[in-house]
Amino acid sequence: MPQKRILPFVILGILEMHPEMTGRDIISQFKNEIGEFWKASHSQIYPELERMTREEWLTVKTVPGNAKEKYYTLTPQGKNVLQEWLNQPVVEIPMQRDLFSLKLFFIHDRKDPRIPALIDERSELLQTQLQHLKQRRQLLFSDEAAINDNFGHYAILERGIDRRLSQLRWLQQLKAMLPEDPRQK
Repeated sequence: MPQKRILPFVILGILEMHPEMTGRDIISQFKNEIGEFWKASHSQIYPELERMTREEWLTVKTVPGNAKEKYYTLTPQGKNVLQEWLNQPVVEIPMQRDLFSLKLFFIHDRKDPRIPALIDERSELLQTQLQHLKQRRQLLFSDEAAINDNFGHYAILERGIDRRLSQLRWLQQLKAMLPEDPRQK
């Protein structure tokens, strides 16, 4: 069964929030905002923009003298598609690729020296992500008015912070269950 396309709805949502953007602007949103919980590369985004334009969910205009710089805008049909998608219940959780969990699953011996290394690498990554999310929260939501103006984004950011904190606590508990780390001797 082919996987349902989610990327078009993400792009529609971005363009509803920011009515006229270039492909580069949309990619920037993935890096700075959406990327906190959803990933997409430029090699996925640009073909999707073309497809959505053909489906008449978006219109495109170019800058005179620069045909490569395209500005995308939602059409009324695109707005309807987004609203229909937002109204649908969430009935499935997309499969995530979590190489850390996959590798840990296949290491059977508690004394395996790769486990502390995996835990340390994961902890470092989570600390970096946590710091980034906290900085974004401070930058974007420094007062109650900013939270009220974009509550959904704020809620997702808080969820991301909570998830990283929870994972870090779990990693500390997991590390405490291991025999003494021979790398620290």
